[in-house]
Formats: sequence, C-alpha cells, structure tokens
Amino acid sequence: MTDIFNVLSPGAYTTVQDLGRFGWQPFGVPPSGMLDDFAGRVANMLVGNPDTAALLELTFSGPTLKILSPATIALTGADIPFSINGVPAAGWCALPVQPGDTVTVGMARSGCRGYLAVSHGIDVPLVMGSRSCYVGAAIGGFKGRPLQAGDCLRRGPGEADYLARRVPVERVPAYPSEITLRAIPGPQDDFFDHGLDVFFNASFTVSPQADRMGCRLQGPVISQIEAMPQSIISEPSLPGGVQIPQDGQPIILLSEQTVGGYTKIATVISSDIPRVAQALPGDRIRFERIDIDAAHALYRHQASLLKRIRYEMELSAAEQRFRRDRPDPAAVDWDSPDVVDKLIHCLYQT
Repeated sequence: MTDIFNVLSPGAYTTVQDLGRFGWQPFGVPPSGMLDDFAGRVANMLVGNPDTAALLELTFSGPTLKILSPATIALTGADIPFSINGVPAAGWCALPVQPGDTVTVGMARSGCRGYLAVSHGIDVPLVMGSRSCYVGAAIGGFKGRPLQAGDCLRRGPGEADYLARRVPVERVPAYPSEITLRAIPGPQDDFFDHGLDVFFNASFTVSPQADRMGCRLQGPVISQIEAMPQSIISEPSLPGGVQIPQDGQPIILLSEQTVGGYTKIATVISSDIPRVAQALPGDRIRFERIDIDAAHALYRHQASLLKRIRYEMELSAAEQRFRRDRPDPAAVDWDSPDVVDKLIHCLYQT
C-alpha cells in the first residue's frame, strides 16, 4: 500500500465508498456504497480499476488534496469544477498526478455528488466484505467517518500506469433541475386511490432533508384510503422504495436504511437511482408510471451502456499500450517467435 492523498480540506461531506456491503441487512446493516453507481463505476473504469474498487464520494463540494505518490485520477458525477495545481482540469477523463501536486475540487454547479477515483483504489480495511463508509454505525471507509483535514489516505499496491481514457461528451449524463423518475406502483399501492393519481401527476420539490438514507420531497399531500391503516408491519427496505409517512410527503429511500413501517406507494427503478442521488434541494421531481417489463428493458439498456463504455476504454488502452511498448522495428529480430507473443500481449493487456 502507498500513501496517496493528504487531506488539506475535506469538502462538505466526503466519504470512501465502493459498490456496497451486501448480505447484512437482516442484521440491521445497510448496504451503503456509491449512491450514483453509474458515475462511480465509470470513474473506476477511467483509472483502470475494477468496479469494486473504493473511491471518494463528494457531496455538494469536494476536498483539497495533496498528492503523495504518482497515480491516475478521474472525477465523474456532478458538474464540479476542479483543478490540479491551480490549472482547470476536465471531468470524465483520466489525469496523471505526481507527488507534490494539489488537487482542488470546488462546489457543484449541477448535480449533487461527485466521484473521485484513483488508480488501484482507496485502500481502507474491509468491513463485512466492503470498504464503504456507513457513518451511522461508524464502520467502513476511513475510520467510519467523513474525511477531515489532516487525514492521510492510501491506495492499493501497483505501479502508476497512465493511459488517456475519457468518456465521450455524448455519454456524460446531464443533471437538470427538472427530474423525471420512472416508477412502478407498489408494493402497497392498494392503500391509495386518489393519492396514487396525485403521486403520478404532481410535481414535488427536493427538501433540504435529503441524505444517504433517503430523499424527502415536498408537495401536495398523498392521502391513503381512510379505511386502510396508516402504517404496515415493518418490512425490508430497498433503494427506490417511496414511503408515504403520516404527513403525506413522499420519501425516496436510498442505500442506508434496512427496514420501514410506512406504506410504499411506488418503487423508483434501479436505473433511475443515480438521478435521485444527484438531486439538489430545490430541484423538481415528477414520477412517470411504467411497468416491470419496461423497467427490465431500461436496466438492460443501462448495463449495455456500461459495457460499451468499458469496451471503448479498453480498446483505447490496448492501442496506447501497443504504441508505447512496441520496439524499434529496425532493432527487432522478426524471426523470433517471442515477437508476435509480445505484440499480442500489448494489444490485449487491459
């Protein structure tokens, strides 16, 4: 392991996250993990990491970091200005950094959360199979808490190997202030009649009470059928479930809740959870009703897009390695059987 970041300023709320901690919900431990896993996965791709590598999730504003060893970094997610040694840097692409460099991440202009990945991943102890920080229980991440000034983070073992990966502009998500979330009615949609119509036709505002547990909305009251109970027996909760508490204001559940006893009028599809993760207080949200078949098709489309992005990056990386590592043709013994093997290795090493 190698020291990589000295935290000069932590930003508003910066934590270490990976894809999440699964299998522990029956014991009251939520998954945690990247709220916008599309942006997080792509950040890891850009620096040559597997999807499971840990990175930094930034909320509203980012940190200022002193670089301690050579590495490749990438910032994805919200539109956040950042710089290296005071020189503006681009998001959604790989960038080399050297010891002594200072990386400064500013305030989000659109969207809410950014993802800063470093080659070989952030190295913190595994807790229940994950490096994700769950602040509520002070486990995972860096000492179970958001970063503070003076913290020193390490990356995983390996040499710095910068390759110029980037995401084409047309594949970079936009984060508008008017958001449409696709949702499937239920599982307790039978508790509502007129309230269901209001839910799918009204516009709601993201309240300041939005965090990693859930996104609380403000808008017209969603009323239940009077004969129905105001709550249900507590049951497992999953990201995307839309609870209707007694005040009638929807709450979209995210990744740090395990059970709940409020009725859930609908479930936001998993492909749209990143849109919830990027919603800022004051943004407007509407819900679009779809069925399970449409949800599955959208999930497959999202998975296909991620595969396409990875393929394009790996193809570019293989070409760069080939051009960089190929020998001087005049100095090669082209009769050697090792030459073809080396070229093939250069082409397919990703």
